[in-house]
Amino acid sequence: MPCRVLTWHVHGNYLYYLCSAPHTFFVPTKPGRPEGYGGRKGHLPWPRNLEEFPADAAKDMDFDCILYQSGTNWDVDQYDILSAEQRSLPRIYVEHDPPRQSPTDTRHPVDDPATLLVHVTPFNDLMWDSGASPTRVVDHGVKITPGVAYSGELDRGIAVVNGMAWRGRRVGRDVFERVREHIPIDLVGMGSEEMGGLGEIPNHELHAFISRYRFFFNPIRYTSLGLAVCEAMSIGLPVVGLATTEMPTTVQNGISGYIDTDVAKLIEHMRRLLDDKGEAQRLSAGASRYAQKRFDISRFAADWDRAIRHAVEAFASQTGSS
Repeated sequence: MPCRVLTWHVHGNYLYYLCSAPHTFFVPTKPGRPEGYGGRKGHLPWPRNLEEFPADAAKDMDFDCILYQSGTNWDVDQYDILSAEQRSLPRIYVEHDPPRQSPTDTRHPVDDPATLLVHVTPFNDLMWDSGASPTRVVDHGVKITPGVAYSGELDRGIAVVNGMAWRGRRVGRDVFERVREHIPIDLVGMGSEEMGGLGEIPNHELHAFISRYRFFFNPIRYTSLGLAVCEAMSIGLPVVGLATTEMPTTVQNGISGYIDTDVAKLIEHMRRLLDDKGEAQRLSAGASRYAQKRFDISRFAADWDRAIRHAVEAFASQTGSS
């Protein structure tokens, strides 16, 4: 039987892919749809197993599991909308980011043996001190708009980063600006106009939009492996980026793209891809092959199904409930 899972709308694309798991997900809304309470808002084709409801009705609803997706969900929202009984239900916290304060010595704020802590990359699981919380990794899974395939017809690179102007060095603003001095490259994403970019492209148009570019550039120094990278590889774009966080396990030099910690070398690789479309096509095939193996949405859905059922069954065995 499908489980009834309460979660929040924190990362829209991730929530969309999460709904591939065979469960019913409930997301609360508040007037004006503030952060975390957006429900089914946006341009994504939300499936029927994602249901929204008024947040003030949460205490009268039945759930099998609570899935937290942010520190605000954990520290504030659960006390704001859930009853004490609901807060004691099976709990999962999906951590979307690597540790910020210290890359090696940051204790995760959950630190609870009764809460399953799900990391979205092996790197994050390695770097966080997860304390007493049991952990598992659910690697990303993505779906590509039907009919979209890499053409690489534009002699330009493309980067997809939200909020680069105000997120600064962590997402590689300085790296992008340095590359832009030498390489024709476009930037899309929330607030990208502040950087001379093209603005935010609606989700249902983004895959076709980036498929025309010769390569995908990931200038990010320190975040989780972005869904945009997974989607770009699944489309078949060669990826050029910094060899940090999870990227070294994702992009193979000369096979699916190029990664390095030397930006000058990355610029050389970009120039070669712009000059040699055949080389770009070869790397495109490698990127697509790897993405099909690692970022398969069916595997992602199955991993989340196992995580949810594990949390529910472990709770039942501990409490003697059925």
